[in-house]
Amino acid sequence: MPTTTSAPASDTAFAPLAGVRVLSLALNLPGPAALMRCRAMGATCTKLEPPSGDPMGHYNRTAYAALHEGVKVEVADLKTEAGQQHLHRVLEETDVLLTSFRPSALAKLGLGWEALRARHPRLSQVAIVGAPAERAEEPGHDLTYLAESGLITGTELPPTLYADMGGALLASEAVLTAALRNTAANATGIYLEIALNAAADWLALPRTWGLTTPTGAVGGAHAGYRVYPCVDGRVAVAALEPHFATRLCEMAGLASTDMAAAETHEAIARWIGTRTRAQLDTMARERDVPLLTLET
Repeated sequence: MPTTTSAPASDTAFAPLAGVRVLSLALNLPGPAALMRCRAMGATCTKLEPPSGDPMGHYNRTAYAALHEGVKVEVADLKTEAGQQHLHRVLEETDVLLTSFRPSALAKLGLGWEALRARHPRLSQVAIVGAPAERAEEPGHDLTYLAESGLITGTELPPTLYADMGGALLASEAVLTAALRNTAANATGIYLEIALNAAADWLALPRTWGLTTPTGAVGGAHAGYRVYPCVDGRVAVAALEPHFATRLCEMAGLASTDMAAAETHEAIARWIGTRTRAQLDTMARERDVPLLTLET
């Protein structure tokens, strides 16, 4: 298991969900990640899992443990009367319910929003779905949502699960919104839907605007914002602002600071290609240039 360090005092003092009780029925990644974020914001978090457990617990115990630290996990078979009774007992003491089932699956369990609101009028629900409204029944996963948003540009898998984790943040934001509403006198619960493909669309906005396309400044067109090979590894250069770009060119012995010119790209690539990581790290510190060296 990786070691962990204590959070800074400012982080531990940030508890906007203190006193808020969140119950999750959500499995796999987006729901548990949202619950983890709610727990970090001070919420009291409980999760009901089916007898078979959360799939994440079977295929990655490390991730499962991290996601559920500080969460009270209970087992309940919601397809049985005993499981339903247990669920509704917990819901009586719950402020926000977090789900990630398709609407039809929730309806079969008697957990459609209208049924929930009739039985627990102060309860709010944050429902994580793949796509919004009439598309909520469509099957999908992080990879398909990223592809739909134009974030899959080759055949390599993305280095992380952007839609799932982005959706988790939006879901925790929705929990916060619902909790704030519930503080009002005589407040009734609200239903908020979070679509993972919408999270992917949000993350894709820089590409939509042209920032990260190959012709965009942070997509490869700017010679000071690229990843270059060096003698013993790679270097991520982020000399985007003019003063940083000028210093980078000075380090490379270039007179021109036209960062879009092919000659500038080639010259910086040649110069970095003859330096070691240690040399580049030293020069960056001395000249105050943002770069980070990496292993091959």
